[in-house]
Amino acid sequence: MRNVLLDGTNLRLSRIGFGTGRLFSLRSIGSTSARHRLLAAAYDSGITHFDTAPSYGSGIAESDLRAILASHPDATVATKVGIYTAGGEDQTPISVALRKGVGKILPSLCKKTVDWSVDRARRSLDGSLRRLGRERVDLYLLHEPHAHLLAADEWLRWLECERDRVANFGIACEAGRLAPFLASESPLAKIVQCSDSVEGREADVLIQAGRPLQITFGYFSEAKRHPNFCAEKALAGALRRNSAGCILVSTGRPERIGGLVSAVDKHDATAAVACAS
Repeated sequence: MRNVLLDGTNLRLSRIGFGTGRLFSLRSIGSTSARHRLLAAAYDSGITHFDTAPSYGSGIAESDLRAILASHPDATVATKVGIYTAGGEDQTPISVALRKGVGKILPSLCKKTVDWSVDRARRSLDGSLRRLGRERVDLYLLHEPHAHLLAADEWLRWLECERDRVANFGIACEAGRLAPFLASESPLAKIVQCSDSVEGREADVLIQAGRPLQITFGYFSEAKRHPNFCAEKALAGALRRNSAGCILVSTGRPERIGGLVSAVDKHDATAAVACAS
């Protein structure tokens, strides 16, 4: 699979990246070996970019990526900051499963917290790097930020001071939260990872601001609402929408990954022929 250079940056990612946010249902959360096989299958198929967060599986998603990242230094990883899980980010799979189970009765046990203090962010970065087994993260994203809650100048100063541990930074959010960052031309939003869909075209807020689509996600969620859902067809629509950036995908089935990668290769080959003619 070809890599793409994100517009306006020196960050090169695989055309599709693997998102780890939805791998932790009660049914699958205890299967560490299955998750490791899934991540290995993604890399072996050509997906070299992985998206995670300390709030995904209460830190387990980051820990699961450690083996892949150690074995493949060329792999890139994005993690996030700002949203934290009840019980902390260093829980065992069993404790997370128990908390989720009891949380169906007592929701407060699973309630995530939002904290935009730089002190908390610094500790979060320490933990993320330790779990990932890396000294530096390729992309560090503010997770679903509200512009009015951020001390933007303080965050920018801190992130610039962390260049030895943070290669690139940006924001990751639903497209509806982007407007104030784009209007102010916030340097925190040099890289944007946002939701989009073929029908809703939510990421057009970037295009209207003269910005390219860099990293987008959410296409499968939209497509699954339709009968006769086809992941490859949904991905083809996503590739047309985001023609030069990285699209995040996710699946719990290793056998599906090859089909997604083939869909990317087919799309790119067709696009190349069209450009040549």
